[in-house]
Amino acid sequence: MTYAADRLLEEVAYVAYHFHWARADILDLEHRERQTWVREIARINTRMNEGG
Repeated sequence: MTYAADRLLEEVAYVAYHFHWARADILDLEHRERQTWVREIARINTRMNEGG
């Protein structure tokens, strides 16, 4: 099974926007590690938006 190109693009853009990492560095991450960073960013954003 291949990972959808549009989903990969979303993940790369999300991490790059929030952490200012280079596209190549994000693409070098293993799929699971990149998803872990996406979840962590979402968790941080949720916490900040809730004022905590």
